[in-house]
Amino acid sequence: MRRKKRNKGISSYAFCWPIIYFFYFLCFLCLLYFLHFLCYTAPVRSLIQKLNHWCFQKHLEDDEEVRLYVHTHWRLGLQKLFWPTVSFIASWIFLAIAPFLMIFYIVSVCAVLSLVWWMRNFLDYFLDVWLVTNMAIIDVAWHGWFHRTATKILFSDIQGVSYEIKGISGTLFNYGEISIEKVSTGGKVSLDNVSQPRLVAAAILRNMEAYLHGKNLKDAKRIQELLSGVVSRELTLGELKSKKITVRS
Repeated sequence: MRRKKRNKGISSYAFCWPIIYFFYFLCFLCLLYFLHFLCYTAPVRSLIQKLNHWCFQKHLEDDEEVRLYVHTHWRLGLQKLFWPTVSFIASWIFLAIAPFLMIFYIVSVCAVLSLVWWMRNFLDYFLDVWLVTNMAIIDVAWHGWFHRTATKILFSDIQGVSYEIKGISGTLFNYGEISIEKVSTGGKVSLDNVSQPRLVAAAILRNMEAYLHGKNLKDAKRIQELLSGVVSRELTLGELKSKKITVRS
């Protein structure tokens, strides 16, 4: 009888584990949603705006203005920074458990390496960006400490913009892939894990329409100036010919 009671207690305790795991999963989702809304608060946006201006201003021309900075979703940045942060914290916890001089030297080296690892992953996340300007889209990519690339795609070379949201996490946190089709090559340039892809695609199309409209107005004005110059020249030539005819007569 005692064995039966013991087995019954163990089975009831094992039945509680799925509920506990589900509770932990809900807490994790709540934490992610808190971080999601924290990234869109005014102080965080102001800090990110200053970092964007300081890091990417050198890619612009004199008469060019950035209308939108398109980064990948913060979830990807959090994923890249998780293990360097854990490594840094764990090294100092190990020092608190074993406070010896040799351990201090080892922990210091590990902490410095963790900070370098953290900075490398942060730059890999933050410096991969699209700059939507009033003239073009600049695709900036960071491949390493001494390797960076920047590709400018003019709005006149863009045929279409599309976006795609896939998966449960992409639907919950509203991130997906943005693709741009080029007219000259027919190929596509894409950026994965973009936050709010529908709004980003709409912003690109809006700036592209404004650029093409302004370009058409400039071209029409130039054509009008050329035609007015041709007409004025023909009129002056006609007046000179009429004056010569009157003088001869």
